[in-house]
Amino acid sequence: MLCRQWLIDVAKSEKSQLSNLSYIFCSDDYLHKVNLEYLNHDTLTDVITFPYSENPLPIESDIFISIDRCKANAKTYRITTETEVHRVMVHGLLHLLGYDDKNAKQKRVMSAKEDYYLSLRPESLAK
Repeated sequence: MLCRQWLIDVAKSEKSQLSNLSYIFCSDDYLHKVNLEYLNHDTLTDVITFPYSENPLPIESDIFISIDRCKANAKTYRITTETEVHRVMVHGLLHLLGYDDKNAKQKRVMSAKEDYYLSLRPESLAK
């Protein structure tokens, strides 16, 4: 419940609202197959978003997250897996809110937003 409210608050802070947001946690292999089948990308990734419609409001989407990537990234960045999962969850939501990360400037903005919203997690989620 705390995680749900945190994500609702993120959307509200960005002048948006959530209607139906589903997170699907899966393996690298599964997400790689999704990436190939639907996006024609032959790469591993930590997150893929699939909005239900072209309309930006309210947000309705499936967000696929590779737990394998989150575990590997957490080890690399020396953070908890839970923190990395939360980062990737908010990263996917930020994509749905119109943020991109295709160039260096966009990546800096996205990373700053992720850090900001991670800092707003309820204390019990941040442990």
